[in-house]
Parts: sequence; C-alpha cells; structure tokens
Amino acid sequence: MGGGAVVSGPVLVTGPTGNVGRAVVRALLAEGVAVRAAVKSPEHTVSLLKEMDGDVMPVPLDFRRPETFLPALEGVRGVFLMRPQVLAHAEGTLNAFIDAAGTQGVKQVVFLSMAGAEKRAWAPHHAVEEHLKRSNVGWTLLRPAFFAQNLGDAYREDIRQDGRLYMPAGHGKVAFVDVRDVGEVAARALLDTSLRNRAFTLTGLEAVTFDEVASVLSEVLGRPIRYVPASVPGYVRHLHQRRLSWDQLGLQTLMHVGLRFGKAEQVDPTLTNLLGRPTRTVRQYIEDHAPLWR
Repeated sequence: MGGGAVVSGPVLVTGPTGNVGRAVVRALLAEGVAVRAAVKSPEHTVSLLKEMDGDVMPVPLDFRRPETFLPALEGVRGVFLMRPQVLAHAEGTLNAFIDAAGTQGVKQVVFLSMAGAEKRAWAPHHAVEEHLKRSNVGWTLLRPAFFAQNLGDAYREDIRQDGRLYMPAGHGKVAFVDVRDVGEVAARALLDTSLRNRAFTLTGLEAVTFDEVASVLSEVLGRPIRYVPASVPGYVRHLHQRRLSWDQLGLQTLMHVGLRFGKAEQVDPTLTNLLGRPTRTVRQYIEDHAPLWR
C-alpha cells in the first residue's frame, strides 16, 4: 500500500448497498479490514452479506435519527461517508454525524464529494466539505467526475428498452471514472495517513463524447445504440416519466446541461497516480458489464 502509517480497527461504510459503497467494502475486505456496513434497515443487508466474502457486520444508521449515530460509530477507526440522494440539506444530518464521529474518537472520515464541490456553494457536498475541515477528525475529500456506472444505472432502461442514450449533454465530453477505481482509493485513504487532510479530483484518463460511448455500446452489445441529445424540457419530461423526485430531477438536469459546457471533460492524472496504474476506461466498464443491457 505504501505511504503513511496504516490505521487499524474496523471501518464504518455508509451506503454499502450502492455502487460506490459496495466497491469500498470490497476494497477494504481485500486489505483484510473489518467492515461495519451502515444500513437503514436489516433487509438491505441480506443481499449485501451474501455477495461479500469477509468480515462485514451490519449496523443500523439513519441520518435523520441522531440516536443511531453513536452506536454505529462505537469502536470505529474510520468512516467512509456519502450523502444519500434523498437528503437535500446536510447541516442537520451529515454535519451532526461528523460531530458525533469526533466525540467517538474516529480518526479519519473519507467523504465522497463531487468534482468542483469546492467552487459550488449551492451543492450540499460543499457544506459537508467545509464542516469536515473545521471538525476535529482527519479527513480526505474525494471529488469524482462522472461515473461510468451511470450507464448501467441511470441510463440502463433507455439503453435496454429504447436502444438510445438520451440526455441534454450536447456534444460535451466526459472523463468517465469507474466506481471500482474510486473504491480502491477510498480504502487507501481510510488506511494510509499520508492521504489525510487532502482533497483529490478523480477522473479517467480520456474524455469521450456520448456519441463515442454509444458506438462502444453498439459494438459490445452487437446492436445499434444511438446518442440522442435531449432538449431541457424533453429531458425533464423524460425523467418525470421515470418517476424521479423533483429534487433528483433538478439535480440530474443541471448536471447534464453542465456537460454541454465542458464541466466534466477535464482529465486529471491524480487517480492514476494514486492507483499506481492506468484507470479503467469506459470501454472496460461496458465490456465487464455487458449483461446489464442485454
């Protein structure tokens, strides 16, 4: 692993059933670290524990119920923290949780933020970043760019059912980042003190257009997938039909319109340097997960 001292003791992972949380759990288990998986209800854990081979213990945690904070944090050395999509405001929830982590003697919080959060005062992630910097716990801020996993998640039905990628991204390029790479770096930041009190922007090594992504999908799946640039009203209608909440709908639309103006095209070598190998490409992600769209 290299770098600074390695912190011992169990690590609490929030969002362990989602793409990023699952990748963090896997990476920690690969390092032989005991994981406490923070879940809202025990039902969420059954599938998680089935597929995880190692020391994973589910613990109840609900950011809207502060009485769950201290029990979840007891005896924990580090925390992987991510904001649940349903939480719009961080002040009374995540920030209160960070304070509780400080009182429990947690040494390190690795926060999954977003690219550009330091400059976007409107983003809930910004408030959490600022609070962490003022807290008495060690912190690492991970600011990933656009996830390749969106293709198998937010866009999956469009690709499977309609054979199209549909969003208001114009001809913007995206330096897609693979969640598996982010999970590895998060695990490292939780264990290696040389990454403490630092912020990292994480992107892939190449920026591609959605036209190029559609052509890779077509090639791998053996059927035509096309990219259709959406208008903003058309996209809002589309997300409404997909039953997204108004909050999610607004955030998704803002994010995709930002892509038109190059908000995610910047390539940053940080992730490759931290991994000590090239990052995974969007093609690798598609090839590894082809059954998702079949």
